[in-house]
Amino acid sequence: MKLSEFLVAPRVLLSLLDRSRTRSGYPDSAALTHSVERAAHADGLGYHRFWVAEHHAVPGIGSGSPAVLLAAIGAHTRDIRLGSGGVMLPNHQPLIVAEQFLMLEALYPGRIDLGLGRSLGFTEPVRQALRRSKDAPDTFASDLEEVRRYLDGSAAVTARPASETGVPIFVLATRTGLKVAAQLGLPVVVGGPILGIGSTDRVDALDEYRRAFRATDAYPEPYVVVSLEVAVADTTDAARELLIPEAYALAESSRTGEFPPLASLDGIRRAPRSDRNARRIESFMASALHGTPVEVKQQLHDLAERTGADEVLASTSTYDRDALALSDRLLREVL
Repeated sequence: MKLSEFLVAPRVLLSLLDRSRTRSGYPDSAALTHSVERAAHADGLGYHRFWVAEHHAVPGIGSGSPAVLLAAIGAHTRDIRLGSGGVMLPNHQPLIVAEQFLMLEALYPGRIDLGLGRSLGFTEPVRQALRRSKDAPDTFASDLEEVRRYLDGSAAVTARPASETGVPIFVLATRTGLKVAAQLGLPVVVGGPILGIGSTDRVDALDEYRRAFRATDAYPEPYVVVSLEVAVADTTDAARELLIPEAYALAESSRTGEFPPLASLDGIRRAPRSDRNARRIESFMASALHGTPVEVKQQLHDLAERTGADEVLASTSTYDRDALALSDRLLREVL
């Protein structure tokens, strides 16, 4: 079932990606507590998945270990699927990744997903600390296949604990990643410029992924998850304000080279802002969906028509946690 059908159907596949954003005035540890609390709220609202991220030595993000955070979230949720958006495979040995997620699957059977990405560290010192180099050979496709063999028990070494239900793999995909996912017959998660937010054209790269998809017993059909910022509020202006802290942080990171914690709207309004920062903020706004429930419903319908998405993974972050909780609730009610 496609998202365009969800708009008129009673059942919805709608998910959240929470990056454990730190907030000005709070210790880093609070970001993890906030993620756990948001996951419990999403579970109660009936969201399909709740995913967490991997970032290293970034001031604005508290989660460097998805598996550890998911273990805590699993203990505070009951039904929602839990996964990684994602584990950055170049930073890890495939066997270790498989073991971590098989352990999670053993603890929370039938609820664990493994999203795998290929991004390296945010800065050169972080890449050095991770023992990674931008010039290292690209082994993502072979490493990904190795992880899959450990998970399905077909590798020469048996990863423990063995799983009877398996752990679904998703590829966090750029255009190159889409080709790898199609060749291996795996679902994809796509976001960013590839979606062409604001355009009315089909996303050719996604259609090519579907044409090139090699079906397997585990994944007989291609599957596309679209990930982007989605903010919903009672008014259009209020929804726009929800996006400002994240937009401002991204603009600041482009200026300073360091991704900062989320700041309050009052703090942002008091801060000096260059024309360049203002343009970057507006560019971020243009790449997100936001508005009242009626407006966002139409925006999601239009996005589904262009992308053929099977699922939406909303990656919204903002400083005001009460406003974020309301946005999550309104978004769940939209579809």
